[in-house]
Amino acid sequence: MRYLLPLVAGAALVAGLASPAQAAPASNEWTADVGGRAVTWGGSPRTGLIELGSHRLAQPANAVTAAVTGDGVVDVRGLRADGQWTEWLEAPATLPVTTSTIETRVVLSIGKASRVKLTATQAPATVAADDVSAAAAGRSYRVYATREGLVGGTTANGHVIRSRDHFVALPSRRGLAGKNSGNYSVQVCASNGRCEWAPVWDVGPWNTKDDYWNPAATREMWKDLPQGKPEAQAAYENNYNGGKDQFGREVANPAGIDLADGTFWDGLKLTNNAWVTVTYLWTGSGPVGTVRTADAAGTVNVRSGATSTASQVGIAANYAQVRVTCQLTGQSVTGTQGTSNVWYRIASGKHVAKAYVAGVSGATAC
Repeated sequence: MRYLLPLVAGAALVAGLASPAQAAPASNEWTADVGGRAVTWGGSPRTGLIELGSHRLAQPANAVTAAVTGDGVVDVRGLRADGQWTEWLEAPATLPVTTSTIETRVVLSIGKASRVKLTATQAPATVAADDVSAAAAGRSYRVYATREGLVGGTTANGHVIRSRDHFVALPSRRGLAGKNSGNYSVQVCASNGRCEWAPVWDVGPWNTKDDYWNPAATREMWKDLPQGKPEAQAAYENNYNGGKDQFGREVANPAGIDLADGTFWDGLKLTNNAWVTVTYLWTGSGPVGTVRTADAAGTVNVRSGATSTASQVGIAANYAQVRVTCQLTGQSVTGTQGTSNVWYRIASGKHVAKAYVAGVSGATAC
């Protein structure tokens, strides 16, 4: 069950700030007209999200300021050298990388915004701000998981929750993926050995500004807590913040992640809320791929070996991004990406057929 004030509801993705026929010139100062763009409203308090797409800079930069005409704040992120995005940061922001491509979105609370003016500059680099872990798999922490439920409701990115759905919620919009996107995904594993790879499509539980997987230098709130410890856990176990969340509510459990019903029941085979190990995959490095199934609500079996007869040890949800540690030859499988006898190892003892994973580049042999 989710215990939070839902943050935002998503809007249709916009490809960019200009049409393909008349691409915007590269610049470090630009304006986006947001009036008239579609916004999906929802949550309590009522809020909304508008994706503004990417902008190409004339000069590489790592700092962005934004001025909004009307209501709202602006989130920004930068494209890293490996083709992945940094986390979203609320402007003004210093990104953990110097980049030539910035993506923006507007978060509304009341009313509407009509225009956003943005400026990108180069600020002194801050080593502590690096959001990429030295570990290839990414940062990993043991946190308490609760079942979200809420079938028929709308997630923070505008996804309408289905029965036995597959996604997760984290208590910060810094790692919130867009609708039908998995560029922020997690690997979540239960003590029974089962794992699921799922996209982050909602914000919660309890808090909305608790990116607890980040170090104190970049954590948005609760900077005095140990890295990897959710505020809700500290409040529940240690009476931190008087036992309350950021909204002043008494914390009733130590949850640091919410699981959609399909992730909870089918992926991890859980029957009750439980402690799980979560790997925040965008904080890692190395080759990545995106799970693709014929059914938008589909999943792919994760096997203990490179064959369809190997034991199923978990599942990967459609749109989820996976880290590929290596590739090996195994049983031929026909899937969404065609027929292939290549399998990817995405964790120790965890394999998925290449026929269901798109976009992998640079994977080495196991």
